[in-house]
Parts: sequence; structure tokens; C-alpha cells
Amino acid sequence: MKSLFNLILQILFFILMAQIADHLVEWLNLPVPGSIAGILLTLALLKLKLVRLNWIERGSRWLLAEMLLFFIPATVGIMNYTSLIVHSGFVIMLTIAASTIAVMLFSGLIGQWISGRQKREGMS
Repeated sequence: MKSLFNLILQILFFILMAQIADHLVEWLNLPVPGSIAGILLTLALLKLKLVRLNWIERGSRWLLAEMLLFFIPATVGIMNYTSLIVHSGFVIMLTIAASTIAVMLFSGLIGQWISGRQKREGMS
């Protein structure tokens, strides 16, 4: 029971960070989405050691594992735009495929670059 309570608290932490970030972006009129500001705020709290990783790790793992559930409403909402899909479906699918390949390619290249850099620094 304590484990479930801790998980709920950790998820509530992320919800709170999202709400705070949304308000900050609106209040400061920042040109970034609240979700990005929330990620940066959470990263800052972790780097400043105001929040420890083990305090939020289980909640973050659960949210990542259930991420697909958060896309279901958007996917179902597409059904309202049947004419768009009929007329531009191929172009949309081509764009999705190209952007997915680009993200995979650049993620791999950046990962290799960081790995090589860490190996070179380890040899020094």
C-alpha cells in the first residue's frame, strides 16, 4: 500500500511541475510550450539536488510505460477529419514516416557521438 501511495505522489509531482510550468510560461510570456518548460524545471531541480532522482524515478517509469494511452484521445479525434485523411492521407503518412526516420537517424548519430566523446574522455 505504501508503494502505491509513493507512486501516486510521484505522479502528482509531475502533474504539479506541468501546472507550474504552464503558469510560468503564460505569466512570463515565454515562446516555449509549458511541457518543455516543465522538463527544464524538473531537470534544474534534479541538477540543483533539490529533488533526488529516487524520489521521482518510479513515477516517471510508470508514466513512460503508459505513454501510449495518452495518445488514444488524439488518435480517436482524427476521425473527425475523415475528408482530410482521404485527400491528404498519403502526404501525411509520408511526412510521419520521414520525420520518424529523421528522428531515429539523428538520435543514433548523437548517441554515437556522445558515446565516442565519453570513451575519448575516459582514455585521457
